[in-house]
Amino acid sequence: MSTFSSPDTPEGQPMRPEDGTRRSFMKQAGGLLGLALAPPFVGPAERLAAYSKTVEGVTSLQLKINGTVRTIQAEPRVTLLDALREYLDLTGTKKGCDHGQCGACTVHVDGKRINSCLTLAVMQQGKEITTIEGLAQGDNLHPMQEAFIKHDGFQCGYCTPGQIMSGVACVKEGHAGSDDQTREWMSGNLCRCGAYPNIVAAVREVAGKS
Repeated sequence: MSTFSSPDTPEGQPMRPEDGTRRSFMKQAGGLLGLALAPPFVGPAERLAAYSKTVEGVTSLQLKINGTVRTIQAEPRVTLLDALREYLDLTGTKKGCDHGQCGACTVHVDGKRINSCLTLAVMQQGKEITTIEGLAQGDNLHPMQEAFIKHDGFQCGYCTPGQIMSGVACVKEGHAGSDDQTREWMSGNLCRCGAYPNIVAAVREVAGKS
């Protein structure tokens, strides 16, 4: 069977598959199917950066972290998480899922907890950023850190910085009034080790003291 269009096809009329264009039709259908099934290769922050048309290339960013203004040279597409870990060597903030689903990268911005993998560093200039490294005052641990030690809420430790940061915010928000409420408001921080009872106990203890 010929794969070329019929010489009888009227000029300006769209070709039909039976007009020798079945191969083109299959290519188009396959392309649409492939597009629909394509995995999300980029994270939310990178997709957000794709809409930026005003800031491009490496630029100077100033971030106030744990009370100190730090300057880095980075592209506007760099997430706050990568800025902390890759540019400032603040590796206490952990990279887990990189899609805002595990909470391992939780930090405080202007006193509110956020997933640092879902925001761009360039958007956090002029704000107060607190990481796990900024909780302790010298040799004095934050009460939430002490409570985690007391109740053995560490497990493997990878999720612990995000859990502690989220726990501090949970108490500050007044969302640790009961075990159920604490679990609900800590549910954005996932731990695969089954440490929830110990973590809830630590958060509840700090809430009881505040």
